[in-house]
Amino acid sequence: MRLKFQKYILHAVGFSLAAFLMFPVLALFVASAPHGLLAGLQHPLVWPALRLSIFTTSSSLLVVVLLGTPLAWSLAQSKRTTGQLVETLLQLPLVIPPSVAGIAMLLAFGSRGLLGALVHPMGTSAFTTAAVVMAQVFVSAPLFIQSASSAFRRMDSKLIVVAQTFGASPFRIFFRVALPLALPGLAAGAALSWSRALGEFGATLMFAGNLEGKTQTLPLAIYTAFQTDIGAAQAISIILVLVAFALLLLVKVFMKKAEKNP
Repeated sequence: MRLKFQKYILHAVGFSLAAFLMFPVLALFVASAPHGLLAGLQHPLVWPALRLSIFTTSSSLLVVVLLGTPLAWSLAQSKRTTGQLVETLLQLPLVIPPSVAGIAMLLAFGSRGLLGALVHPMGTSAFTTAAVVMAQVFVSAPLFIQSASSAFRRMDSKLIVVAQTFGASPFRIFFRVALPLALPGLAAGAALSWSRALGEFGATLMFAGNLEGKTQTLPLAIYTAFQTDIGAAQAISIILVLVAFALLLLVKVFMKKAEKNP
């Protein structure tokens, strides 16, 4: 009886935190009538921000996957301390405040930044749509790299040795052996990366600004709408929550596939 009581106490404590985390999300859906939600979706900020978010997050995801996959493969193959140090440094954007990330990018790629003279002629300077993509890549790439490198490390190393024994080139090993085996982990990392890019706010605001139709993504539209129309802010928030939930479900599906096919 005493053990059962202690078990109930532990469950109650755990569920109290779960309730705290879930209640604000539920409040988004129940605190407004359906007609109020529809009215919020008709706010002029909503659809331009949605289109811009789809474009920029798709672009940033493409950059992250194309450049991050070979990087993750190199990190997974590295056995040196240098590789571990590089991997740790690449995870810094996950833990530094978004405002710090925005200032760092401004000092690096702004018009007066260290690389400003180089990137400005290419149209990738601050306060442009390209700057939004750059900010999203900066904050979301570590999630993909972390997931992809873990997926490559879970592979059976004997398969690589066998491929090398048969004379397979490094390119052939990467494209014909490593990528197919690590695909579920790569897909999960891509979903996480896209979700992080979609919700990016601080670095985008500091580096790209909040220009409607140009740099104003969905999170920035929430920030703007909140000052004048809470209904519109709520409607955009619900869109982001639903998309994030769908992406998390995809991550779980891909991770289960990765566990079944180590």
